[in-house]
Parts: sequence; C-alpha cells; structure tokens
Amino acid sequence: MTTEAKFDQRTAAMTVGTKQSIARSSFKHTLLIAFGLVMLYPLIWMLGASFKDSEHIFSEVSPIPNPFILDNYVRGWDGAGVGFGTFMINSTIVALLSVIGNLVACTLAAYAFARMQFRGKTFFFACMMAMLMLPHHVLLIPQYILFANLGWVNTFLPLVIPKFLAVDAFFVFLMVQFLRGIPVELDQAAKIDGAGPWKTFFYVILPLLKPALATSAIFTFIWTWNDFLSPMIYLQDPRNYTVPLGLNAFLDASGDSAWGAMFAMAVISLGPLFGFFLVGQKYLVQGIATTGLKG
Repeated sequence: MTTEAKFDQRTAAMTVGTKQSIARSSFKHTLLIAFGLVMLYPLIWMLGASFKDSEHIFSEVSPIPNPFILDNYVRGWDGAGVGFGTFMINSTIVALLSVIGNLVACTLAAYAFARMQFRGKTFFFACMMAMLMLPHHVLLIPQYILFANLGWVNTFLPLVIPKFLAVDAFFVFLMVQFLRGIPVELDQAAKIDGAGPWKTFFYVILPLLKPALATSAIFTFIWTWNDFLSPMIYLQDPRNYTVPLGLNAFLDASGDSAWGAMFAMAVISLGPLFGFFLVGQKYLVQGIATTGLKG
C-alpha cells in the first residue's frame, strides 16, 4: 500500500471517529436537555399558572397562558386579609435570625467538640449524634408545652431562640467534619504566639470556615423559609404568618380557592431563595466537597 493510500485510510478513519463522537455528544446533550425540561416542568407550569385565570389553570396542560393576565399578582399581593408583603417581611425576619443563630451557636459548639478537651466530651457528642436520628415530630408536644409556659406562643421566639442554642445537630456535625480537616498545627502555632482559645477561634479558625458557614447559612435559610409545620403550630395571628402560611390562606376548604393569586405569590416567594442561593453557591459547592467526602 502506498503512502497516499495509507494517509487516505487514516483520514477516513478519523472522519468516521469524529462523526461517531459528534453523534454521541449530540445524543447525550439531547438526553440531558429533555431530562432538564422534565425536572423544570413543574416550575414552568407554576410560572404559567400565575398568569392564567382560575378557570384555565387545571383545565390546560400547557404552561402557556391564554389569555395572559396580571391580575393574580395584584390580588395576591393584597393578600387574604393581610398584605402578602407582611408575610414576606415576617419570613425574612425569622429566616435571617435563624441563620445568625445557627452560625453563631453551631460554630462555637463544633469548635468545642473538634478542638477542645473537656469532661464528658464523647458522651455529649454521642448525644448530639443521637439527636440526628430523633424524628422532629417526637419533640413537638413537649416543646409546645415548654414554649406555652414561657408565654412565647404566637410570637417568633419559638422559631428563633432554639437556633441560638445549637439545636440543629446536623450543622454542628457538618462543621465538626470541616474542622477536622484543618491542621491542628495552626492552633498550636497560635498558642505559641500567645493566643488563647477565643483568639485562635476568631483569627485562625473562623476565616477558614467560610465554606462550611456558607453551606449552613444557605440550608438554614431555605429550610426556615419553606417551613410550614412549626409556624402553623406557634403562630395564630395572621399578622404574624410567614410565607407558607400566607400561601395556605389563599386556599379555602369549601372549594372557592384563589389558585391564580396563590401561584403568583408562590413565584414571588421563590425570589429570596434563588437570591440567597446564587450569592453563596460557590461556597456551598466548596463546603459540601470539603465536608461530605470525609469519613
């Protein structure tokens, strides 16, 4: 076989390989796009339903509104007795205070478990791990009796104060895992320089905890913002309602529900969640990668 024939044969083989690679890539991307559309369809449908009148919301599968109306947003923002802006403010207050409480309390608790030596440390850490396996619903009745005796029912205190006491064992465990990845030699070096435990924590450990702090902040904000059960138990005055209770107020057991207004406000209520997630997503991925992969 001549040199030119070998060159042509090699070129033909490369062309076939390139075509097969393009075909595989096209199939993979088509499959991913189709899967993505299936995953996003509920969100797209909800967005479309917010611009439909109530008669067409459940009678049409297509998310495209016909006719297109904006009245749902106006009626929804006026709320069901109380303006929806009040619910947004209430949820923002509860969620931000919960984030602050979890970051402060869980970080200090994790620092103690990961870096300090004290009597009963193993026992208390085992108790904390046991809390992870305890169903939240088991604690509802004793917690309600406690908060009722304190006179905290119908206030934000039952939703916020426990966060400042490091009751979310998941975040304590997450930060302990992250702290175990930080070399102990940093603490020893700070101690040689004359720094005590508090200075070591604030000037050495805390700056390195950014990914774990961001992960805890994002999950706390999302879980608190979407929480329906706890606000339903402790909040009785509609003026204290959070967003999930405000959305539920649009539903009527008799069947005369304002579905359009509810979907419109559901779309608006997603705004803070997306904003909070977008701000901290870089640290969220880093935090999960550096804590979740450790044994």
